[in-house]
Amino acid sequence: MDRTQILLIGLPIFLFCSDIFNLFTLPPPPSKTTHHPSIHPIPQPQSRSHFQQPLEFPSQKQSGIGLIGVGITVNIDFCTSCSYKGTAVTVKNMLESVFPGITVIFANYPPPLPKRILSKVVPVAQFGIVAIIAAGEQIFPRLGMTPPAFYYSLRANRFRSIASTWLLGNFLQSFLQSSGAFEVYCNGDLIFSKLKENRFPGEIELKELVSRRLGNTRYGNGIEGVVWP
Repeated sequence: MDRTQILLIGLPIFLFCSDIFNLFTLPPPPSKTTHHPSIHPIPQPQSRSHFQQPLEFPSQKQSGIGLIGVGITVNIDFCTSCSYKGTAVTVKNMLESVFPGITVIFANYPPPLPKRILSKVVPVAQFGIVAIIAAGEQIFPRLGMTPPAFYYSLRANRFRSIASTWLLGNFLQSFLQSSGAFEVYCNGDLIFSKLKENRFPGEIELKELVSRRLGNTRYGNGIEGVVWP
């Protein structure tokens, strides 16, 4: 053996022997002495009558004077499959901080009826194509049909065909289930529509829209308040 082989074999043996030697020659660890601190009694304060009486704080009475949003209900109908929930929660927190007492309700804005019907058909077609690619040799003879020409090309690349069908079906289903809506209603009246504006409402814009509605409601109810023009 050359020097390199001797070094590679001898070094692990040397380290192993040194570990065994240190294991039996190291002195035992010193025993830990536990010191028990002396416990001194804590002097108790003298009992006095005015110290024992609980402190009484004035109770905070909630009144509806500062709740300027009482009686106002804002409905936010948005597309749940479009990941708009975070924006809706941000708008809700903003409205509740600016107009205390306001009620904000979330709801899903569904897509049109034709898109909803197609979204139900896509999974059926998706599973049908996957079944034909996987077991077409048994399906077509039982139906008394001759396999079409495209079946053999799909059969030749079975894994790629199944993966492409699955991904394409999921994309179509997600597209058909999305409405892209973010509609804001105040007491049943539409005050902002993303479908018409093609954008989300701004914070200042939404504050002004709800403030105008709030002022008109108070004026119509005969309650003193700010009436926006």
